[in-house]
Amino acid sequence: MELRARGWWLLCAAAALAACARGDPASKSRSCGEVRQIYGAKGFSLSDVPQAEISGEHLRICPQGYTCCTSEMEENLANRSRAELETALLDSGRALQAMLATQLRGFDDHFQRLLNDSERALQEAFPGAFGELYTQSAKAFRDLYTELRRYYRGANLHLEETLAEFWARLLERLFRQLHPQLLLPDEYLDCLGKQAEALRPFGEAPRELRLRATRAFVAARSFVQGLGVASDVVRKVAQVPLGPECSRAVMKLVYCAHCLGVPGARPCPDYCRNVLKGCLANQADLDAEWRNLLDSMVLITDKFWGPSGAESVIGSVHLWLAEAINALQDNKDTLTAKVIQGCGNPKVNPQGPGPEEKRRRGKLALQEKPPTGTLEKLVSEAKTQLRDAQDFWISLPGTLCSEKMAMSAASDDRCWNGMAKGRYLPEVMGDGLANQINNPEVEVDITKPDMTVRQQIMQLKIMTNRLRSAYNGDDVDFQDASDDGSGSGSGGGCPDDVCGRRVNKKSSSSRTTLTHALPGLSEREGQKSSAASCPQPHPSLLLLLLTLVLSAARPRWR
Repeated sequence: MELRARGWWLLCAAAALAACARGDPASKSRSCGEVRQIYGAKGFSLSDVPQAEISGEHLRICPQGYTCCTSEMEENLANRSRAELETALLDSGRALQAMLATQLRGFDDHFQRLLNDSERALQEAFPGAFGELYTQSAKAFRDLYTELRRYYRGANLHLEETLAEFWARLLERLFRQLHPQLLLPDEYLDCLGKQAEALRPFGEAPRELRLRATRAFVAARSFVQGLGVASDVVRKVAQVPLGPECSRAVMKLVYCAHCLGVPGARPCPDYCRNVLKGCLANQADLDAEWRNLLDSMVLITDKFWGPSGAESVIGSVHLWLAEAINALQDNKDTLTAKVIQGCGNPKVNPQGPGPEEKRRRGKLALQEKPPTGTLEKLVSEAKTQLRDAQDFWISLPGTLCSEKMAMSAASDDRCWNGMAKGRYLPEVMGDGLANQINNPEVEVDITKPDMTVRQQIMQLKIMTNRLRSAYNGDDVDFQDASDDGSGSGSGGGCPDDVCGRRVNKKSSSSRTTLTHALPGLSEREGQKSSAASCPQPHPSLLLLLLTLVLSAARPRWR
C-alpha cells in the first residue's frame, strides 16, 4: 500500500512539474483575484497577495507550481486552517456536551424531586400520626434526608453505615421518649444498641430499606455521574491541540487549491477522510471505551424499575420510616422486657413523669404514589441519544468533512486530490492511531499516543467499572463482606474482621472523594469525614499507575 501511495504522488508531482515546465502563458498571466477575495475575507492584509501568479519554489506545504500565495500567505493560511479545524472540533464537542448536560439536568431534577417529595410527605403525615414521638426526633429524620442527598450527589459517605447510624440514633431517642419515667444513661443505651440487631426493634423495615436504597441510590447516582464523566471527557479531548503534521495536511486540504489557481475544486471525499483520520487518530482510540460506557449507562436504566428500582425506592423512603415506627410502637412492651432482661433494670427518674400514656398506638398507613411517567420518558430519550452518540469519535472525520470542509459530493476528475484537480486513488485508512502507519496524507508517530486522550480513556474505564458494579447493586468504592441478613438496629458496614473496628454509631466513615461528583456539591461536603474506615486506594493514584502501565505496554513500531 505504501509503494502504491508513493507512486501516486510521484505521478501527480511529475504532472505538476510538466505543466510548470511547459510555461503555459495563460497560467503565468492568470489573475489572483479569487485568492484576494478569500484571503481578505479571512481578515488578512491584501497587500500580501500578488496581482498575478508567481513561481512557487518558495512554497513549503502546497505543490510548487505557479501560485498566488507567498510564503507569508501560506503560513497565515496554514495557521488559519488549523484554527478552523480546532474550532470545528470544539463545536462538535459542544453539541454533544449540550445533549449530555440536558440529560443530566433532567435525571438529576427527577431524582431530587422524588427525594424531596418523600421528605415533604413525611413532614406532612408524621406529626399528626406520631405526635411528640416524631417532633422530638424531627432533626434525625431531616439529617437522614440530608445525608441521602449528599450520597446521591457524590459525597464521601458509606450509605449502609449512614443508615445504620440513623437507626441507632433513632432507637436511642425513641426509647427514651417511650420511657420518660426511667433514667437511661449512655452506658444503658450502648447496651441497647448492642442488642438491637437481635431485637429488631423496627421490624424488617431497616433491612428492607438498606437493601433497596443501596441498590436504588447507587444506580441513580452512577448513571448521572456517567453523564457527567462523558461530558467531561468530550470537553477535555476537544481541547487537545492539533500537531504540526496535521496542520500542514489540513492547509493542503483546504487552501492549497486556492493558492494553485483551482479554487472551485472541492476536496475529494477519500482525501479529506484520510487527512482527518490522521489528524484525529488519537481521538478515534476513545471509541471502544466510549461505547462500553454508553452501553453500561443504557443497561443500568433497567435498575430504575421494579420494587428495588430508583423510581420506587427514592420516592418512598418515608414509607419505610413509617413502617419502622409502627413496628416499634407495636413491639414496645416486648422490646422493653427483652432490653431489661439483657441490660438490667434501669433506675426510675424521680423527676420524670409517670409511665407514658398509650396515646399513639395506631398505625400510620401511607400509600406509594404511582409513577408519573416522567422517568420513563427521560429513559426513552436517553437511550436513543446515547445510542446515537456511540460512534461519535470514529464518525468525526466523516462528519467534519461533510459539514465543515466543503467536501466534494463525489470522487471524480473535478475534485481536489492534494496535488491537482483529479481523482484520488489511495485507499482510506482505518480508525485509530495504529492504523495510520501508512497514512499517505499525515505523518503520524504511532509510538507516541497523546497522554490527555489516554488519561480520558482510563477515566472511561473507571466509570464503566462503577456502572457495572452499580448494576449488581454494589458501590465500587465500598464493596464489603456484610451479610444481607443483618438486623435492623446497627445495620451492616465494614466487618470487624476486615477493618478491626466496630461501626461507631456517632460517626460516618471516611471515603475517597469521587472524581466526578455531581454539580453543586461543595469541596467541603465532598471531603467531610470522621472515623477511619476500610482503606481505599485513591482514584488519582490508580489513574497514574494504569496510565504508566499503558504507556509502558504500547507497541514499538519500526
